[in-house]
Amino acid sequence: MGKATVSTRRTLNYALGALCWLLGFFTSASTRAEALAVDRAVASFTAPEMGGVAWPRFVWQRELAFLARLEALADTAFAPEGGKPYLERHVRAALERVIAETVLASFDIDPNPTSEELKQRAMGARLIAAERIGGMTALTASAVQEGMADGELWRIFQRQARASLYLDRMVAPMLEPSEAELRTVYQAGGTPFSDQPFEQIEPVMRRWYVGRRLAGAVSAFYESARGRIHVKLLSSEGAPAGAPVQRGLGAP
Repeated sequence: MGKATVSTRRTLNYALGALCWLLGFFTSASTRAEALAVDRAVASFTAPEMGGVAWPRFVWQRELAFLARLEALADTAFAPEGGKPYLERHVRAALERVIAETVLASFDIDPNPTSEELKQRAMGARLIAAERIGGMTALTASAVQEGMADGELWRIFQRQARASLYLDRMVAPMLEPSEAELRTVYQAGGTPFSDQPFEQIEPVMRRWYVGRRLAGAVSAFYESARGRIHVKLLSSEGAPAGAPVQRGLGAP
């Protein structure tokens, strides 16, 4: 790794640390009412697949804070201390996943999924997210804590749905593992379900397995595309001229 790469990574690490603090600040109890009314862009990114620098995409504060919270809840090695719901590593993982899913969701899929397929896949993505952190109650509570509206949550799961369908149809099948494949994984151990009969936990294990495969594929895509994806962390003062750095609940 060259000196320039190390320097760039250190700069990004420092900026992510500042961003982590900023996310926590904007979602503290004293600012919760404001966060519910107004959102702001905390990062922009460009990729040649989405039009390059002429078409930047934005990552929004509420969404990133919500997804970082989910990363922390799924992290069995993390115990919240001092009121911090997540750490820098959780913010980084959430940011990278948002970017990778957005790029993947922009790709053409053959055959193009129907609206019903996208709806069903989005509902599946919601279940996977909930089961990853302990259930639907935890997912709902996280959304409330970060001021996420139902429409914002649905857009996240729709994006995940389209990204997962692209990976399944255009890269490698992963959304419909066979029973034999699941049994092989179950019998190998190393799953949260090893002490339960396979017949009783098959539906939950199927979602767990699909979720892990998708997360791995999204992460692998981001690593392969890292060199051509340009990310810029933003402040309200440092955003590009003309950028929509704030939005209301109904904005896209």
